[in-house]
Amino acid sequence: MTEVPKYFLGEEKASSSLDLEVLASHVVRRTEALPGQGLFKELPETQQMSWSWKAGGEPCPANCLCPDPHTVDCSSLGLTSLPDSIPLDVRRLLLADNLIERIPADFLVLYSDLVYLDLRNNSLSAIELGTFVTSSRLVFLDLGCNNLTEIPAGTFGGSHSLIKLRLGSNPYLSMVSKDAFSGLTALRELELERNALYGLQVAAVSQLPSLRVLRLEGNPWVCNCNFSNLFTWLTKNSDKLPSGFDGMECSLPLDGRRVALNQLSEDSFRGCQLTLTLTDYLIIIFSGISVSVAAILTSFFLASTVHCFQRWSKANKTDEEDGDD
Repeated sequence: MTEVPKYFLGEEKASSSLDLEVLASHVVRRTEALPGQGLFKELPETQQMSWSWKAGGEPCPANCLCPDPHTVDCSSLGLTSLPDSIPLDVRRLLLADNLIERIPADFLVLYSDLVYLDLRNNSLSAIELGTFVTSSRLVFLDLGCNNLTEIPAGTFGGSHSLIKLRLGSNPYLSMVSKDAFSGLTALRELELERNALYGLQVAAVSQLPSLRVLRLEGNPWVCNCNFSNLFTWLTKNSDKLPSGFDGMECSLPLDGRRVALNQLSEDSFRGCQLTLTLTDYLIIIFSGISVSVAAILTSFFLASTVHCFQRWSKANKTDEEDGDD
């Protein structure tokens, strides 16, 4: 009898090339043993093929493929919305190359075992807040080649196991909140290339302790003082950029001329050290108003004191004259 290969989740490690798709694929092909057994078993290839019309014992969604018990492949079907009757125990859900415009905020609530979600090349324009709050096992998420416009704070809250996140090739994506990736302590690969980003706050990426790969090329960066902090951080963390500064350009704020980032240095932004930020201006304005108010109050107090002293002096002089009489 051929021995069924056994896999222990704790023994697997991602390769140096971070082939996370392969890792996630291994995870989702496992079926959990009964409680107490403490291991995962992989089904033989012949047995996997016998499940091609079902996933986890439930019917496969119409026109989709289910090549193994926990994989549902509904790619390239021209779908405009999410398919119905997705098995609750799905772990690998492939929805790429469709026309899906929206993911309901409560869609993933029932799919807490999901570890791999591919939604690339659809028509998504926004991610509703709370969509991924229950996706604590999600390892791989691809939202590339959509129509996303912004990534607000807390978008991926709850996805603490996320290792690879693809957000590239969203031509209208121009804003990423500094807290967009908050809590993603396991994230190793983040793709933000070929979007419409003019700037990016350093806090958005500096708070990712496990980050190994960051792709930012192909964005219309603007070399202003807001960009200087990001440039400094990228210079110190250039090992995270697969091709360094190659393919990264920014436009000069005065004439719009494009300049390759590898032609710049921290000295290029030296003038920004003397530039006042909005906060600085507000502090100056507030300080000026405070000084003015204090001066007015002081003048009023002094005037009142002088007036009272004059009245007292006049009254005192009158009393003295009456005494002489």
